[in-house]
Amino acid sequence: MQFFLNGFRPGDPRITAAPGAAQTPEGSECLPEQVDVLIVGSGPTGLTLAAQLAAFPGVETVIVEQKAGPLQMGQADGIACRTMEMFEAFGFSERVLKESYWVNETSFWKPDDACPENIVRSRVIQDVEDGISEFPHVILNQARVHDFFLELMRHSPASLEPHYSRRLIDLQCDTSSVLNPSAYPLTARFEHVEGPKAGTVEEIRARYVVGCDGARSAVRPFIHRPLEGSSSGQAWGVMDVLALTNFPDIRRKTAIHSASSGSLLIIPREGGYLVRLYIELDQLAGGQRAAELQVTVDQLIARARKILYPYSLEVKEIAWWSVYEIGQRLCARFDDLAGRGESDSFPRCFIAGDACHTHSPKAGQGMNVSMQDAFNLGWKLAAVILGRATPGLLRTYSDERYSVARELIDFDEKFAQMFGAQPAESGTVDGNAVDLAEFQIFFQRQGRFTAGVATRYGTSTIVGPGSHQHLAQGFTVGMRLHSAPVVRMSDARPVHLGHTVRADGRWRIFAFADTESPTARSSRLWALCDYLERSPDSPVRLYTPVGSDIDSVIEVIAICQQAHGEVSIEDLPPLLIPRKGRYGLIDYEKMFCPDIKHGIDIFNSRGIDRKRGALVIVRPDQHVAHILPLDEYGELGAFFAAFMK
Repeated sequence: MQFFLNGFRPGDPRITAAPGAAQTPEGSECLPEQVDVLIVGSGPTGLTLAAQLAAFPGVETVIVEQKAGPLQMGQADGIACRTMEMFEAFGFSERVLKESYWVNETSFWKPDDACPENIVRSRVIQDVEDGISEFPHVILNQARVHDFFLELMRHSPASLEPHYSRRLIDLQCDTSSVLNPSAYPLTARFEHVEGPKAGTVEEIRARYVVGCDGARSAVRPFIHRPLEGSSSGQAWGVMDVLALTNFPDIRRKTAIHSASSGSLLIIPREGGYLVRLYIELDQLAGGQRAAELQVTVDQLIARARKILYPYSLEVKEIAWWSVYEIGQRLCARFDDLAGRGESDSFPRCFIAGDACHTHSPKAGQGMNVSMQDAFNLGWKLAAVILGRATPGLLRTYSDERYSVARELIDFDEKFAQMFGAQPAESGTVDGNAVDLAEFQIFFQRQGRFTAGVATRYGTSTIVGPGSHQHLAQGFTVGMRLHSAPVVRMSDARPVHLGHTVRADGRWRIFAFADTESPTARSSRLWALCDYLERSPDSPVRLYTPVGSDIDSVIEVIAICQQAHGEVSIEDLPPLLIPRKGRYGLIDYEKMFCPDIKHGIDIFNSRGIDRKRGALVIVRPDQHVAHILPLDEYGELGAFFAAFMK
């Protein structure tokens, strides 16, 4: 899909008509008096959280934004493989794939040994390791990601729209009611910043508040969570341009180290013509800020030309540019729990995304890690508010996401230092120089981390100990469900198993059958389904509200070892062909088989014990929570009993 040929224009590239007159953003009517969840900030973090909560009409959510309307031009653009998996759960991955630039290769350039003022290509590597995800690493303007979330929210059961032009000026907590889960202990005050209501103040009470309002978060000071860290003192410029150049790798992600003019990172953008340039500038003096350099766009272009020499660069149009300084900062916790030491305490106010961790943009992790923060928190808030889980579940958010952010900060410090360092002469590496071969090796080794698939949550009430990991070696407990191709039994359609996990707050129990036919009454799979459907101790029965579909809280999905034509669907356990909805229609999408026709066997590729089978319990955020034997009913029940109501 190509666009921007005749100039950059924000918004949906499929719309070719000239932009009309600006319209007042929807959703800016008066705030309600009280709400279950108040989200401050409508960046990618806030929208991810809002889109997840919008799926639950029983959860009253409000999202408030200081800007006057939706984002038109975003700063973030890199979308990791793991984030694409999340977009699939939200249902718009195909739209992102169609519009985006796919990062298939990364090119490295260095000074020419024979003529150091010139740069030469040293290596081209595959950007993403084969097999780590069914999705690629892609590039797409952050504003388009916002568009997809806003559309999803608008059409969700809760029909959610942001409230714009409001600045948070105060947030208070009634500590006398924080231990009452049904109370609304938080009171926020917002001032209108634009329009006819400018200066007027609105007040709203909330059960929970989530600050998704960026590095200058207004929520963070109210919960006394300072960003701690420092700046590297290195300034960089960034610009999105339409340009003419004879540089051969302009449509490849490219890292360039020049001999004396600094470094340059090239990120091709969507549409075939636009490209982003990250340009190394001067070292800042002690205490100096990047804004004080008063860098002009002409200076950025001149520096880029020096780094690219002997290749030419003629900039025709600049869609966006900025100057920034590199720094890594992190909050000690991502909630307000400090000071409330009661054993039954739980957080009421949270921060997510740049509000609690900041770093350099060149590794493309900011938007991705931030959206994963929200994906981790959203289903937990919904479960507690709807009465499906105990409030203690909310304590796991900060514990899980802090460790991810800490790892990101450590990675970013080293990556930024190596990328901005001067190339070392052969055999002479000191603190101010980098061996470019070592930099390339580091880049490759960190591939799984930058793809977003290396995150592993530790043992907790919602992550088992991994004592049965040997039953399903390819589904690591604590890590995201690594999807694999299967065939849906009912219609022989090839699909990805992981795509059954939608962003709907439901848990999944994936039952990988043993060698016996799933239609045999003597099989472990049949016995499991009978237990889950009929036993009073079954977590499916215990936690499904009366009158709701049997899969409304915990969905059971089975994968047998036989080819789809070898099993009669009418002979399956009733739990796998459940009747649902007002008419009692049959759901035929609970049973899957290996794709034997194409030689793809999920039992082999994910290391499933064929003789014993396995239960793989998957959280609503697609992370593997536990692995158990097919017939370990006691442990299965005990796992859910630890946090479910």
